[in-house]
Amino acid sequence: MATAEERREELVALYKEVQACTKCPLHETRAKAVFGAGDADADLMFVGEAPGAEEDRQGLPFVGRAGQLLNQMLEEIGLSREEVFIANVLKSRPPGNRDPQPLEIEACRPYLFEQVRLIEPTVICTLGNFATKLLTGNPAGITRVRGTPQVHELGSRTVFLLPIFHPAAALRTPAVKETLRGDFATIPDLLAMGPPVAAEEPLEEAEEADSAPEPPADQLGFFG
Repeated sequence: MATAEERREELVALYKEVQACTKCPLHETRAKAVFGAGDADADLMFVGEAPGAEEDRQGLPFVGRAGQLLNQMLEEIGLSREEVFIANVLKSRPPGNRDPQPLEIEACRPYLFEQVRLIEPTVICTLGNFATKLLTGNPAGITRVRGTPQVHELGSRTVFLLPIFHPAAALRTPAVKETLRGDFATIPDLLAMGPPVAAEEPLEEAEEADSAPEPPADQLGFFG
């Protein structure tokens, strides 16, 4: 088993690989690749969709209005941004914040799974549809599965996966914001449980429908 120092060294090497990546056409239009940021030994990891305009300029994830809301909700449950790790499905910004394309997702997928392997989180929160569908391997939309913890093996590690709404959707709709706040409130208890035992089914049945409204498709519209 690798030590924390060895894992950090591998993470730095992966960071350099991502910065030089040309596996999909997005490298031609990006300003900076956005690897992710935070504690390399975090118990809690967030995975969003893709960098927005401000993220592309700074090379850091969630630095726009959605990121500010994420920081606020972390503070409400007694955590800081520095204590978690934040990444995205895509490491490069899609032009105009359009939806990620299958080729782009497949190109970035190994990077994300390697991040999970090296960081060794206990809980991964998927923000919105794209991250949730990729990491659960299930086409069910975020409104159906949000708030229901699942157990998955990702990057050779068994983790609690908690699908939640993307903060950008919460910026548009007050009801979504309150739902997101409620889902955040469940995170400390999940963390306290420690790494889960491998399982294939959700911890509880996901409801067929949720009372919260469906968030808009362009969940990155408030970035930058």
